[in-house]
Amino acid sequence: MFHLGVPELLVILVIALVLFGPGKLPDVGKALGKSIREFKAASSEEEKKTIDVAEKSDKTEKK
Repeated sequence: MFHLGVPELLVILVIALVLFGPGKLPDVGKALGKSIREFKAASSEEEKKTIDVAEKSDKTEKK
């Protein structure tokens, strides 16, 4: 997706430190990680629903 190297990651980290400060940075990271986990879970659930619907429609078409 994004090809980030070490220099780019360091720049992002420095900007985050300036914006949020060292005290808030762990909270921001925790919130970001939680958001990503919830998004992955929701997209996985939606994918399973889509597969189930496709399988049901295939079964009804075969009859």
